[in-house]
Amino acid sequence: MLTQQQKHMLTVLIDHFNDHDVPPSFEELCAIMELKSKSGIHRLLSGLEERGYIRRLPNRARAIEVLKYPDGSPKLDHAPAPISQDIAPPQDTVTIPMLGKIAAGTPIAAISNPSDHIDLPPNMIGTGEFYALEIEGDSMIDAGIFDGDTVIIARQNTAQTGDIVVALIDDEEATLKRLRKKGESIALEPANAVYETRIFGPDRVQIQGRLAGLIRQY
Repeated sequence: MLTQQQKHMLTVLIDHFNDHDVPPSFEELCAIMELKSKSGIHRLLSGLEERGYIRRLPNRARAIEVLKYPDGSPKLDHAPAPISQDIAPPQDTVTIPMLGKIAAGTPIAAISNPSDHIDLPPNMIGTGEFYALEIEGDSMIDAGIFDGDTVIIARQNTAQTGDIVVALIDDEEATLKRLRKKGESIALEPANAVYETRIFGPDRVQIQGRLAGLIRQY
């Protein structure tokens, strides 16, 4: 079942191709869909493809097939349509999953399912596997991490003392804190004097990633 935005996107693709023989550009789609970010367009196209409504053909000069109408009925007369030069995600960006919010304060429920995607320049993160989280809370403000910021996390299960990490506590709570190793214990240290450092046994904490970057909107 499609969301209203996905239905709108599919209708736009069908109508524009019927009128012009090519799909609209990213800029046109952003204007028609009233979205500010091209990553939102990529997310909608990916959602349509995952649900079998369109098929992107990367080996045929950025072509796309519309396979179904918004009501789910098959589009029997579909044919590959060359996508405008910028309809595919730009080659100079990397798309990573946004996994939702994480607490920089009182830990909140662990997050594992992507809720969105964001596009980043490759030189911002380098090689490896990454994901993004939105900060909720103020316990890391002295490290320059504020409520509402988006942090980029390198996915890894080990870290050095002093690293800012995503820590999973007791398999159910996730938080962003600075890691300190004290003998056999693990300390999760805030960067705000209002909050106290929490200390756990090593079997209670799993490292799920290390802070690799930060995005802030003004």
